[in-house]
Amino acid sequence: MTDWQPTASLAAIKARAELLSTVRAFFAARQVMEVDTPQLARFGVSDPHIQCIAVPGYGYLQSSPEYHMKRLLAAGSGAIYQICKAYRDGEAGGRHNPEFTMLEWYRPGFALDDLVQECLALFAELFIGAPSKTYRFRDLFRQVTGLDPLTANDSDLIVHAESRGAPKGLNKTAAVDYLMATRIEDALPAEQLSVVTDFPGWAAALAQTRTDNDGATVAQRFEIYYQGLELANGYQELTDAGEQKRRFEQDNIQREAHGLNPMDADPYLLDAMNTGLPACSGVATGVERLLMAQQGSGKIHDIIAFPWPRA
Repeated sequence: MTDWQPTASLAAIKARAELLSTVRAFFAARQVMEVDTPQLARFGVSDPHIQCIAVPGYGYLQSSPEYHMKRLLAAGSGAIYQICKAYRDGEAGGRHNPEFTMLEWYRPGFALDDLVQECLALFAELFIGAPSKTYRFRDLFRQVTGLDPLTANDSDLIVHAESRGAPKGLNKTAAVDYLMATRIEDALPAEQLSVVTDFPGWAAALAQTRTDNDGATVAQRFEIYYQGLELANGYQELTDAGEQKRRFEQDNIQREAHGLNPMDADPYLLDAMNTGLPACSGVATGVERLLMAQQGSGKIHDIIAFPWPRA
């Protein structure tokens, strides 16, 4: 039997160590402090698209260090980053493993574009010579599909998604999400770091929103793609505790509609935000995604020593 052996090559394991060394040197040079927060905690995220792994009697394995890092920010930590394990239920396949490594960092006082530029500076060290280009979500979606995701008729967006293989019964937002994942992402040049900004307001998650020049509500959020992979997801972070509580409630309404268990709002996060979360922007990136892009691999098992089937 060979199942005891790692699925990643020794070269890939070495590349991981070198990548993490580069990341730590990058933040040390910018005086961003490395922190450590719990991977097992009483509360999980309410996002309907993310399912936490429950640990009976203890709470949940954390899908992201976000809530705890924001508590540190509210306590006056200043700029911080973390490299940690994260866990998500039901995420296993060619590009996903239920346990993975996340790099997440927060910059008090940074506008969103400042954080975009810092992401590109880090990626310039990881992907030498890769050019970059920025797109507005709305413009990119319209360019690829011929439809405006914010103003097109719901039925037109749904029919277009179904013509591309989407399951029946999607609503407008689900149709736009499907087309983004199956058409728009594929249309981005593989050898280019593609920054997508100004997502629809309904995709704000924990980001602030604003009104764009066309009068539409957009999320102050960006994603960066390279080699056909989503590498980074960043927000101008929501700091209003009342709005955060409302979004927790809206998440649970959506969870119920999809037959998912409700998630209690994290009172520690809300208390921290009530005390005062500083204006900041934050971003998360999967370390395995970075390695896959570096190594030119389409399989996460190529760069994890012991993925779930062999863990």
